[in-house]
Amino acid sequence: MSYWTNKVVMITGASSGIGKGIALEIASRGAHVGLLARREELLKEIVNEARARNVKAVAAAADVRDIKAVREAADRFRRDLGPIDILIANAGIGTSDHATRLTPEHAANVIGINVLGAVNSVGAVLPEMVERGQGRLVAISSLAAYRGLAKSAAYCASKAALTAYFESLRIDLRHTGVGVTIIHPGFIKTDLTSGREAKMPYLMELDTGVKKIVSGIEKEKAIYAFPWQLATIVRASMLMPPAMYDWIAERNSFRE
Repeated sequence: MSYWTNKVVMITGASSGIGKGIALEIASRGAHVGLLARREELLKEIVNEARARNVKAVAAAADVRDIKAVREAADRFRRDLGPIDILIANAGIGTSDHATRLTPEHAANVIGINVLGAVNSVGAVLPEMVERGQGRLVAISSLAAYRGLAKSAAYCASKAALTAYFESLRIDLRHTGVGVTIIHPGFIKTDLTSGREAKMPYLMELDTGVKKIVSGIEKEKAIYAFPWQLATIVRASMLMPPAMYDWIAERNSFRE
């Protein structure tokens, strides 16, 4: 039996990219999956692919910004699959906007999906996890959470907030039986990165990135950042004086 055998896992942003990859990877390892995203037709296809791996799969079309809809989706997963063992808060969007072009409305949309969507997802599963005395909350954050990057103000802010939120949860939940894992991936080939002309160091294939994420969850790491080369560079940048960091970051934009 693998770590995932018969576990019930709720995944947000499951219709494509990393979310879809995680869903199919853990389904192949024996997990039953509850898939949440806005694109219903894509979810139906993934449900069929997951069920072909001899596990149970249920889809719910919902916007993670809708508190009621997320709660109803979680209730459906519990009803059809059983108690939720793991939440993987993956739903997120990326942006490429210079500060002079970034509108408050656009920033609010990014933060609404990337941060409040995760908050809504946690709220839909955490009370039941605490009551059972077991469970795991997983945030798919980013190495962009560590420092601000050029043309990425809203995205970096959202990932920094997401990381801080889950870190606070980890401390609060230490003696409840509910664990917390924060994943900080680098660049992975998805719809969010495709088509970019800017150089993305250590860009990895989706399958490779997904396997690393799944491994980090299996090991129940508190924080897992990868690839190690880029993670080391990012962490080292936190020690730089602002003037030095700004000079380097301005010359190494990862967005056009």
